[in-house]
Amino acid sequence: MFSLLRTTLIPRLPASARFRSQLAPRQVQHVKRHKGRVPIPIGGSTKGTTLAYGEWGIRIKGMGIRFSAKQLTTAEEVIKRKIKVVKGAKVYLRVFPDIPVCIKGNETRMGKGKGTFEFWATRVPTGRVIFEIGGTPIREELAREALRQAADKLPTIMEFITRSTPPRLGNLVLQPEPPINQLSSPAQTVET
Repeated sequence: MFSLLRTTLIPRLPASARFRSQLAPRQVQHVKRHKGRVPIPIGGSTKGTTLAYGEWGIRIKGMGIRFSAKQLTTAEEVIKRKIKVVKGAKVYLRVFPDIPVCIKGNETRMGKGKGTFEFWATRVPTGRVIFEIGGTPIREELAREALRQAADKLPTIMEFITRSTPPRLGNLVLQPEPPINQLSSPAQTVET
């Protein structure tokens, strides 16, 4: 009964104002969170390392890193500006900044709690696809140039991928297995 009254009388407000153009979650339960570590893909899963929506994309080739929402937004704007000449071209962002980052001021004494909220971020491991370009057919040169300029805005080494690019498991590129009939030697005929 009282929980029903509390939800109707006191609406739950987000921690900060979120506008349509900003990459930020609509609502979070806890505004302050542990720092965490960038995951290292050692379990054998290749999920998120190949293209899902577009024809061209970039994925992380260097070390896994924490991207801020500002970095992702800047890179996305660069891609959109470059491919706006193609009607119906779309940009797909495959990661989303949902981790709040809190920072304490410089030369602050120990204690007195965690710092204040600064920006949203996401932790991305090695091999994860960040951006894809698709929609209508786009020339490879245009896609390569747009994604190269976006990769220059991001703080790690990226690689250009296509639909035929094999998946990655960390730093290891997994090559597809050849068909079984090519592995075996030609069948020997037995004369009777």
